Amino acid sequence: EEHGRSRVDPYYWLSERDNPDVLAYLEEENVYAREVMAHHVTCEDALFEEIKGRIKQTDWSVPYKLDDYYYYTRYEEGKEYPLYCRKRETLDAREELMLDVNTLAEGHEYFAIGGMAVSFAQDLLAYAFDTQGRRIYTVRVKNLKTGELLDDVLEHVTGNLAWANDNATLFYGKQDPDTLRACQVFRHRLGHDPSSDVLVFEEEDETFSTTVFKTKSKQYLMIASHQTVSTEYRYLSADDPDGEFSVFLLRERFHEYDVDHDRDAFYIRTNWRAKNFRLMKTPLRQTDRSSWQEVLPCRDDVLLESFELFRDFLVTEERHQGLVRFRIIPAKGDCEHYVDFGEPAYAAALGDNHDFNASTLRYEYTSMTTPESVYDYDMNTREKVLLKQEEVLGGFEISHYATERTWAPAPDGQRIPISLVYRKTLRKPDVNPLLLYGYGSYGISMDADFRSPRLSLLDRGFVFAIAHVRGGEELGRDWYESGKLFHKKNTFTDFIACAEHLAQQGYASKEHVYAMGGSAGGLLMGAVINMRPDLFHGMVAQVPFVDVMTTMLDTSIPLTTGEYDEWGDPNRKEDYEYMLSYSPYDNVTEQAYPNLLVTTGLHDSQVQYWEPAKWVAKLRRVKTDRNRLLLKTNMDAGHGGASGRFRRYKELAFIYTFLLDLAGLADP
Repeated sequence: EEHGRSRVDPYYWLSERDNPDVLAYLEEENVYAREVMAHHVTCEDALFEEIKGRIKQTDWSVPYKLDDYYYYTRYEEGKEYPLYCRKRETLDAREELMLDVNTLAEGHEYFAIGGMAVSFAQDLLAYAFDTQGRRIYTVRVKNLKTGELLDDVLEHVTGNLAWANDNATLFYGKQDPDTLRACQVFRHRLGHDPSSDVLVFEEEDETFSTTVFKTKSKQYLMIASHQTVSTEYRYLSADDPDGEFSVFLLRERFHEYDVDHDRDAFYIRTNWRAKNFRLMKTPLRQTDRSSWQEVLPCRDDVLLESFELFRDFLVTEERHQGLVRFRIIPAKGDCEHYVDFGEPAYAAALGDNHDFNASTLRYEYTSMTTPESVYDYDMNTREKVLLKQEEVLGGFEISHYATERTWAPAPDGQRIPISLVYRKTLRKPDVNPLLLYGYGSYGISMDADFRSPRLSLLDRGFVFAIAHVRGGEELGRDWYESGKLFHKKNTFTDFIACAEHLAQQGYASKEHVYAMGGSAGGLLMGAVINMRPDLFHGMVAQVPFVDVMTTMLDTSIPLTTGEYDEWGDPNRKEDYEYMLSYSPYDNVTEQAYPNLLVTTGLHDSQVQYWEPAKWVAKLRRVKTDRNRLLLKTNMDAGHGGASGRFRRYKELAFIYTFLLDLAGLADP
């Protein structure tokens, strides 16, 4: 009972992870899901092989230069996991194999590499690995000259790693054993017992988490404490690992900032008196705000997302009208300009730019029709060189597909951007099935990118669309803030408006509109399916955050306390009432619901498996229709699903089969 309200939860027992009855229940749901879809197992198998068949099995990433080495990742035929490699000075040099993850993963159903860090002298590799999916890591250190593992073993850590410049001191993060909040930074000296490691910082505020990293210049170690609306940094010379970290600027509520270092100054991206952020700088030993000088002012229509420092250039990553832009600003002269991408909807991000003296910018680019591409851009001549584009096998041709951008009117008059893609020859007004994807939380922008598995839907007639709803940050900071806390319902009504708009504009058959979202996007699915179940023929909710009240009232659950400024603090009556009004689990009602597939992972540390399990159980009892309701739990994975580059697509093939079957497009 809270604030005079009683909530009865008959399925709370499902939260007992180690209860044999709970495990048996989840297994029974898996058996049921498999039985319901058994008539299309041939289609599912074919989809998996089709998706897998588009992947170039022997492949490698574009090498990047870091100090004396070129680093890259490569895959071998038939192998699930990558090999991390490097070559000294030139790409013609002998390959040095740093890690073969296939070997490390042997004997594990799940295996994932977390952080990796090469030491200052470039002869040691610290790496973190997780064998369960709960993002609780073990760290080992490898001598890259001899190939031997050092005796040092750091257990139950976050996987966040940073070397000091003495080549013998490693800083790492630890989490609370119950909530998994990253709250401590330790200093480990190689060869010493980890039990004697020194705690250099502990974040005691339960709404903050902490990380440690090294600046691009390698001159400073930084500890960052992050909360939804506030940050605080500490810094220490990387040459003095036994020294004391100094506070850069004390935390203030609603002040967020990031810091990097360049020669005689720190550069700060800050929202101090700048909602969409501005760039400032300050002398090294004068970090108080009175010494800050403005480098780039805030603009009302442009969000400053990040920046990259070079000797002769400053590069900013900005977002304008929902799209990323790169602004190139020379240190001298008046040749400031933007990189031209030339498509109406796309995704772009700054890449590996470790060389401070470089005049070339490495960036990544993709669109809904363009596979992921890596470019080098000459900031002097403005020439760009395509270094690599993801090779999609199976006869893929970019010209067969079209991408568009449209805007849906929201109930309050806002215009919601939508990115969409389809196969040109299969586009038929008012006929195509539509899959609408959404997220809309944490200020995370869902950019219009390329995914080769998606072709399996497009080539069978689906239109795929992304609704850039409020709660993301596509249109700036206001876009995010108008989709959180007491404005959260805008996220849901935006998504509904996008679905209605696409159907009205002929992009979809009104009888075949489908929706999909995961994690916080699963909350979106849960809210929308309660509000407008008639709008959708089917829905996929992946690892959905649907039991908002139980989770946000339980401070022992990971992520809870750190998210009060995203969803609200239910210990306050006003927050409680608003959150309760949309919490999907609490608002399941006696009505007809569309076909629904729900996925989760037993070891999920972000959205506990019992949220979707309880939601499905309640829906089974309350709903009035006979539509499909399936719960599929990966018993060996966490929030990200199965590990390995191929195995994860088995789960996706099941999802696609579910959708294609509902659309009447699955093979008999």
